[in-house]
Amino acid sequence: MPKDAERAYLANIGEDGAHHSLHKPFSDPYCGLELASIGFIMGLLPSPPAHILDMGCGGGWTSQFFARAGYTVTGQDIAPDMIALAQENARINGVADRTTFVCSDFENLDLDGQFDAAIFFDALHHADDEALAIRSAYRALKPGGMLITHEPGEGHSTAPGSIEAMERYGVNERDMPPHLIMARGREAGFTGFRVLPMPHVLQDIFYTPRTYPNRRLSARRWRMTKRVLKLLFEPDLKQGAIVVLTK
Repeated sequence: MPKDAERAYLANIGEDGAHHSLHKPFSDPYCGLELASIGFIMGLLPSPPAHILDMGCGGGWTSQFFARAGYTVTGQDIAPDMIALAQENARINGVADRTTFVCSDFENLDLDGQFDAAIFFDALHHADDEALAIRSAYRALKPGGMLITHEPGEGHSTAPGSIEAMERYGVNERDMPPHLIMARGREAGFTGFRVLPMPHVLQDIFYTPRTYPNRRLSARRWRMTKRVLKLLFEPDLKQGAIVVLTK
């Protein structure tokens, strides 16, 4: 079952995988984009020392980043050995006094009304039931609190890397697009919603070198302009995104 596979994930990926998890994001080939994502999310959060719930925190790299920024952080994960790794991560980075870690299932949390913000960072798409997970987040938040999700969109479940992970480790690798997150959020009781682009989308638009014709209104320039305008006024609810839900 996927939940048993999640509990066994760290043991199954071996010593190299544990080292990778402990040293994220710097051990990851997408380090720059992950740092950008954390920076964007911090820009959305209430000011420190707000109390943050980091749901599905894994080895705790996101938790220790939030704690180093001055937040009080509770990290949650279903796997006991991941929780132990997260505690070690916090100790190494000098934030053990601002972090607490709990081993539990994020589909059934008992942390009602304690948090200013909750975050799923590449974790919700591993859920068996995303509706239960989002309801857990809703219950954990204070009135006016926010849930921030950073999740892949449609097509993630059929990507080669996802198929390999499911076959090799037995974990869930589900599509988790904004339209699904918002629908489940409305069912849970959230009333405010924002859909924001992932850093890799902005990188592709603004930071990838391109050679355009000298004509200001060339076809390629116009396609890029339309892409930017769509991003601003009509975000794609199928692709991966950062979604902000307000209680």
